[in-house]
Amino acid sequence: MRKCDRFAVSAALAGGLAVAAPAQADVVKIDGSSTVFPVTEAVAEDFQKASQGRYRVTVGISGTGGGFKKFCRGETDISDASRPILKKEMDACKEAGIRYIELPVAFDALTVVVNPKNAFLKQLTVSELKMMWEPAAQGKVTSWNQVNAAWPKAPLKLFGPGADSGTFDYFTEAVTGKSKSSRGDFTASEDDNVLVQGVSRDMNALGFFGFAYYVENRDKLKAVPIVNDKGQPVAPSMEAVEKGVYNPLARPIFIYVNEKSLDKPEVKQFVEYYMQHGAKLSREVKYVPLPERAYAHNLDMVRKKTVGTKFGGENKVGLTIDELMKMEAKL
Repeated sequence: MRKCDRFAVSAALAGGLAVAAPAQADVVKIDGSSTVFPVTEAVAEDFQKASQGRYRVTVGISGTGGGFKKFCRGETDISDASRPILKKEMDACKEAGIRYIELPVAFDALTVVVNPKNAFLKQLTVSELKMMWEPAAQGKVTSWNQVNAAWPKAPLKLFGPGADSGTFDYFTEAVTGKSKSSRGDFTASEDDNVLVQGVSRDMNALGFFGFAYYVENRDKLKAVPIVNDKGQPVAPSMEAVEKGVYNPLARPIFIYVNEKSLDKPEVKQFVEYYMQHGAKLSREVKYVPLPERAYAHNLDMVRKKTVGTKFGGENKVGLTIDELMKMEAKL
């Protein structure tokens, strides 16, 4: 298995990360989701080696929302996204004349974590998560026993992604019923490694982020099983996502490609390389690959420059891999 030092990324990397290449190399510019970063960075690393220095790939981590802002200004070729493009982002791209190809690249098990010293938390329901995170909890729900009387009277310390994060958007919609609807008195960061460190250092902490970051840090974190719509507590895992039982926190992750950027050989070749090797590299960094037919379909969309989104500017909570495969693009 590849050594995943790729996860030891600091917020300073928001400006971009690239394997060294000659200064005259043609550059593929990518920014966006920290959740999608491990997959895209793995592809970028291998692609640059395969190109023998002809191409260079920069991968920033300004969050899904931050990435779309840059993408819709024409500053990047590709945007990493841990949720579908939203209506306001579609409008911004349209106003700027940016047309895009939407390519799902893998599935993630959004993971709720606590400190390993937490001995009382065996599972969580969505309603309990809502009690912790809803706006009405701000300044009021500050102790574990306020959520569940069986839990200790100990301070509840919350860690989560910032407002530009697609993970924050997805989690709040799945848990509170409305995207970005959350209490504000928690420790927020666009860098998932900051969240990992926060939870690992506080025995009363709880946080959430992509599954890959949990796996890379499982020696200092404990994942919490989530009670699904059938009343079953299910721990996050690749198998649970594949079976469609880890809901509502399983979700597709994406890259969005600027149609005009595909006229540049370095971008076209990078995206094709991504679709040809994405399944292997997604699994390597602990995300769930899509079926092979999905990557073949993506390649066809790239070659035909099929622009648009399957989601109509809205997120879809609890989507399974099979359901994603049945969706047809709405252009």
